[in-house]
Amino acid sequence: MSEHLECLDKMLAIWNSKTKADIKRLTREALETNVHFVDPNYNILGHAAFIDMVHAVQAKIPGATYSHVGNIDSHHNHHRYHWAIHMGDTLIMPGFDVTEVNDAGKIVKITGFFGELN
Repeated sequence: MSEHLECLDKMLAIWNSKTKADIKRLTREALETNVHFVDPNYNILGHAAFIDMVHAVQAKIPGATYSHVGNIDSHHNHHRYHWAIHMGDTLIMPGFDVTEVNDAGKIVKITGFFGELN
């Protein structure tokens, strides 16, 4: 279980990284090569597409901070958790992810949702 949570922490660190080298290194450490990432804006496969997406999102909202909100609920290599994007003390966007991790402790799929579920 701790390896799985480590990859979730590293994925969050990717979004908060300031250098291309750190983003690339953390992506290799946390995500499987053929990772599938899907949210309302993206549906992509693989490290290169994931890294390009991170750079694009960071360029749209430079200086934003990404964080987990609350606990992580886990079973059978699946993890769900809330996250938030802040600019300083201002909440820009809340969201929710369900992430699948393989037995080696690497993320194979991230399904993200924006906003609160009403």
